[in-house]
Amino acid sequence: MTQIDHVHVPLGERAYDVVIGQGLLAQAGALIGPHLHRPRVAILTETRVAGLHLEALQAGLQRSDIVASAYALAPGEATKGWAGLAEAVEWLLDAKVERRDMVIALGGGVIGDLGGFAAAVLRRGVRFVQIPTSLLAQVDSSVGGKTGINTRHGKNLVGAFHQPSLVLADIDLLDSLPARDFLAGYGEVVKYGLLGDAAFFDWLEVNGPALARGDKALRQHAVRVSVEMKAGIVARDETEQGERALLNLGHTFCHALEAATGYSDRLLHGEGVAIGCALAFDLSARMGLCAQETPGRVRAHLRAMGMKTDLVDIPGDLPGHEALITLMGQDKKVQDGRLRFILAREIGAAFVCDDVPGALLGEILRDACAARR
Repeated sequence: MTQIDHVHVPLGERAYDVVIGQGLLAQAGALIGPHLHRPRVAILTETRVAGLHLEALQAGLQRSDIVASAYALAPGEATKGWAGLAEAVEWLLDAKVERRDMVIALGGGVIGDLGGFAAAVLRRGVRFVQIPTSLLAQVDSSVGGKTGINTRHGKNLVGAFHQPSLVLADIDLLDSLPARDFLAGYGEVVKYGLLGDAAFFDWLEVNGPALARGDKALRQHAVRVSVEMKAGIVARDETEQGERALLNLGHTFCHALEAATGYSDRLLHGEGVAIGCALAFDLSARMGLCAQETPGRVRAHLRAMGMKTDLVDIPGDLPGHEALITLMGQDKKVQDGRLRFILAREIGAAFVCDDVPGALLGEILRDACAARR
């Protein structure tokens, strides 16, 4: 029997556990059952994930005599919008989901964010369980209660804080991920080391390649450490008034690049995070905050893992540096019209900065764009 880890997210009446281990889908009924008022659930998923994991989840629920109805949305970031939200909510209403019932979000970050937001607005709030099927969702988006959708103005600009009742992170589900999707999720794992745990980054430099090749013990360790770090930050700053903003390391750059590429498969979210982290360390070094060699160390590890590190790695056309700065202006972290960046004094020592010189930001992006020519 493999070890199962429990990470508690201590939020008073909204507290919950993140359960991390192998074979959790088979135990879903036993794990979710104690949270139910009646033995029925409604599962929101997407078609690719449904083909891989829905039957196993339904079987795990059936072992505890839990009746499960399910609906699969189209895959991809484009689903995480107004139309996808309406489709999900209308199905939940058709399924007669009551206020004390439970919704299960089975999928990656798109389904987790969309399903969580649908649960948040349905009947003014029903409970939900996150079953993240991607590495990115297991270490980041499934934990902390951020739910939402994208609009034409930008990413995640409409949403709600709505904490799950339980998160089941089944390490076995990562086996079904294409290599590119797994590495995109690894971008969020690296982020945790870069923002607040230098020893974890050291560990990743040694163990990252074996983790990517499929070592489940290493994968579980990386997920647990990432979740522990996020749970601690969320407990101290649930609605991102201060410290939680550190979790956005690399994201100001990332969200602009995602918008510039139309939220398409040209750039996956975790790939954008990795590029954004490298740019954030470039900016930190140019401002004299960290050692000049630190950005090189960050990029060296990302390249060793076979990941994107620079704008030149993004296929297709990109707008110029001025247009990218304009896209950054729609970021949620903008306050009083000022861009806020997460910068670093060294690996593992990130902080929030809202006085980045505009000329220096333009220089960083102009250089990054020039390298594509």
